[in-house]
Amino acid sequence: MTTVPFDLVLMTDDHAGIDSIAEQAQRAEAHGFANVTMGETTGWNIIPVLTVIAERTDDIGITDDVLSPYARAPTVYGQTALTMDEITDGRFRLGLGTSSPALAERWHCGEFDRPLRRLRETIDIIRQVSEGESVVYDGDIYEIDGLSYEQSVPDEPPAIDVAALGPKGTELAGRFADGWVPQLFTNDGLRDRLGDLRRGAELGERSAEEIRVSPIIRTFASEDPDRARSIASQMLSFLIGAYGPFYGNSVAEQGYEDEVAEIRELWEQRDTAAMAEALPDELLDSVAAVGTPEQVRSKLEAFAEIDGVDAIRMGFVAGMSQEDKVATMEAVEPLVE
Repeated sequence: MTTVPFDLVLMTDDHAGIDSIAEQAQRAEAHGFANVTMGETTGWNIIPVLTVIAERTDDIGITDDVLSPYARAPTVYGQTALTMDEITDGRFRLGLGTSSPALAERWHCGEFDRPLRRLRETIDIIRQVSEGESVVYDGDIYEIDGLSYEQSVPDEPPAIDVAALGPKGTELAGRFADGWVPQLFTNDGLRDRLGDLRRGAELGERSAEEIRVSPIIRTFASEDPDRARSIASQMLSFLIGAYGPFYGNSVAEQGYEDEVAEIRELWEQRDTAAMAEALPDELLDSVAAVGTPEQVRSKLEAFAEIDGVDAIRMGFVAGMSQEDKVATMEAVEPLVE
């Protein structure tokens, strides 16, 4: 049996309050997950939520999937990472990604311009803040001169993970980040993209082995696999056809161009039921772990066995009940241990 650490991606939309999501994190810790993480869109500001989780857990790592460089100044991200490092006693990892045009322009009040350059400069500035010296930076996006973080800084700064799908973003992660978080990749697609990560590491004069690769795998284990597949198809077809466009582009490039085009056309009609129907079984089985507990464990092990994968981020599926989530955690626990 392949053994790699397992992280758990929490679904914030499924929780009515902070206590509920903190209890879910406590369950993840009890089941042996290495890290607990969650995304930030237009709901909770997740930094206070992660702070509550840190106060109510003992050992599990705390991270995020993922924060946008358009949402806060790079220096504020540096402050955030260092503050969270202190709150968590070193359990925090900072997750960043380019986000999407919709969030950047319709929520963060910015223009989705040069996202990779903005992400690169954000990482550079966070590194400077973590050194505790005056931050001086003359970039294409940001110019900073003279102030420094006023508290003490740790000997080992918090790790920075980058969520990326395309070759250039993955190369950036290889050059500058401590971890890479891909999503919606087939086994072969992930192997191909790992080549871009290694190229980035070479450009950064470092080893790819230093970079924690933790793909997010949407997971639903159930004794009623048909129901699980139906619910998972709804979420994945939405991610591919409506949420993006980056997820859909990435899946299309992995050999599903016609299927993505059809799902996107159905989204234009807002026919979400037809979108789910149009998601091929082959595609669902290639990018997710859905089915009976035995089938789910087999699929997760196949991802874990890919050379270069260091951890699995198990993500729930929208529409799962709490009972479904508990059953899925229990089904995966033999791999987590």
